[in-house]
Amino acid sequence: MSWPLLAAPGGALTETTSGPWLFALLLPLVTAVVLLQLTDGGLDARAVAMLGVLSAVVAAVRPFGAGAAGVETVFFLLILAGRVFGPGFGFILGCTGLFASALLTGGVGPWLPYQMFAAAFVALGAGLLPQTPETRAGRTTELAILAVYAAFSSILYGLLLNLSFWPFAITHGNLAYVPGGGFGENLSRLLAYSLATSLGWDIGRAITTIALVLLTGPLLLRVMRRAARRANWV
Repeated sequence: MSWPLLAAPGGALTETTSGPWLFALLLPLVTAVVLLQLTDGGLDARAVAMLGVLSAVVAAVRPFGAGAAGVETVFFLLILAGRVFGPGFGFILGCTGLFASALLTGGVGPWLPYQMFAAAFVALGAGLLPQTPETRAGRTTELAILAVYAAFSSILYGLLLNLSFWPFAITHGNLAYVPGGGFGENLSRLLAYSLATSLGWDIGRAITTIALVLLTGPLLLRVMRRAARRANWV
């Protein structure tokens, strides 16, 4: 997703053509992750069933937010599920959940592969967070870590999505993408563009996700972990 910062001048990709190419690259990657999880015993029939259920839940709750004013109602589920079921499961859920929600809401377009990829890494990152003790203090610390991660990943998600259209959004000025420009030059322009255009939505996403993680985390983490124990995942 960072190709605009590394691309050489004279490239022929556009916002419309890069989406299908990214989607074509994303499918084998997701397939490889699934096969790796199956080979290592990380996914079995019960895990696949849980993946289907959570993907359907993500698709069902996303319309309640739909990104209006930055309100997003899916990222807390991705973060909590990635935390409990692990980074591999989270990566797959980010892809399948966003794909299912796009089919449900009619949100299929050249932006969809970027949304799937970014959401996959949000859930994957939650699975890589440090573990905490199974005590009252440990659970409080865990919620605090997840809330901080929710804020960070919400801002990063918006930044990654900007990379999908920023090079084609404006063609001149201090915020414009410079084809073949240095990494530092284009990164500073991307940050300035994000600050001027999408930061308000990103902050709204962060606030919504933090609130939902703190409100639902104690219950959903307990329910998901009970399901994981019964399925002998942990």
